[in-house]
Amino acid sequence: MKPTVITLIVALLAQCSILQAGDWPNWRGPAGNGSALAGSYPARWSAENVAWKIELPGKGGSTPVVWQSRIYLTTPAEGQNAVLALDAAGKQLCLVKLGPESLPKHKTLSSSCNSSPATDGKGLFAQFRSGLLVAMELDGKIRWQTNLNERFGPENLFWDQGSSPIVTSQHVIVARQHHGESWVAGFDKDTGELRWQQKRNFETASENDNAYTTPVLFEYQGKPAFLIWGAEHLTAHAATDGALLWSCGGFNPRRMANWPAIASPVVQGGLAIVPVGRDDRQGQSRVDGIRLDGAGEVTATHRVWQRDDVGVFSCTPAEYQGRIYLLRDRGGLVCLDPATGKTLWADSLPRGGTSYYASPSVANGILYAAREDGVVFNARIADHYELLCENPLGERIVATPVLANDCLLIRGDKHLFSIR
Repeated sequence: MKPTVITLIVALLAQCSILQAGDWPNWRGPAGNGSALAGSYPARWSAENVAWKIELPGKGGSTPVVWQSRIYLTTPAEGQNAVLALDAAGKQLCLVKLGPESLPKHKTLSSSCNSSPATDGKGLFAQFRSGLLVAMELDGKIRWQTNLNERFGPENLFWDQGSSPIVTSQHVIVARQHHGESWVAGFDKDTGELRWQQKRNFETASENDNAYTTPVLFEYQGKPAFLIWGAEHLTAHAATDGALLWSCGGFNPRRMANWPAIASPVVQGGLAIVPVGRDDRQGQSRVDGIRLDGAGEVTATHRVWQRDDVGVFSCTPAEYQGRIYLLRDRGGLVCLDPATGKTLWADSLPRGGTSYYASPSVANGILYAAREDGVVFNARIADHYELLCENPLGERIVATPVLANDCLLIRGDKHLFSIR
């Protein structure tokens, strides 16, 4: 691993002193890059030999998180938002209902539970389309809750809320980027008090002020910081108070409209790899490499490279052993050198009648990807591309695969699958 990733892991370990290699504490895993730190995960498997599968109480697009063999996920349950806790064998430990769900605009792909929870090993933090932000103890007891829609007004998005919270040593950080007053805020993990709120408003082409991305932790001059991508700008903020460290624009020089930010950046080797535009439309996707060491306005100074011939739409890139992996809308797979942006190799997962919405995850040199129609693929990627297996699970999948405790977890519309 490169120094930036190691530093981030050390920071997470400092926050969560009992983090284990098999934990998956947030949407993009322990290092925030879609990769497992260690473990033994299946290279080849079949849908007939899953370790277990359980029926879920409702449809959700959120990804489970895992902490010391316990699995937590958000889900609708009997018309309410809920958090479900399971043990490693899939046995239900608790189901905590949290008030009425908010029905999605996109009823096929979305639900009231699009955001993945996050944990610091002491508490669990979850956000819902209804505006509810809740902190819970790991046994299911509610620590505090607040409704962001009631406090700050409804979230005015073209589609449905999708950004997930992140956790630092002091705060749970939430970003709201929509057609309205946009901001990022830090809430006290113990009390729920609003400790700081930083405005984030930019003039953009139509719909481009809408963003569904999740903040990304990194280290800035030896201190914890985070990135936010959306509204045609990448901004860096101090984790302690959200103060703006630097801002980078120039991502949409042609002023293309209807480019909401869905895929989040990934950090590697002192650079942020930023997916721009949309790969579901020909000639409207790109990727930029932005240096992380700037101050103030860095648009003209810190763009190291840019590609306008490749990109993604919904899938956040993964980083593994110093390389970046892009999963394109129809299954194209591109391996980039993050330092230069050059393609190291390109191939493709099998195409189908549907797109890839779930972001890829990587462990032991194997990339795991799920197509919307429910087919899950394993591909070897460390030195070259080799498709190892494909397995239809029989239901729609939009949630990112999770790699924890030697187990591959796949969340479908109806079931949670565990594969060893």
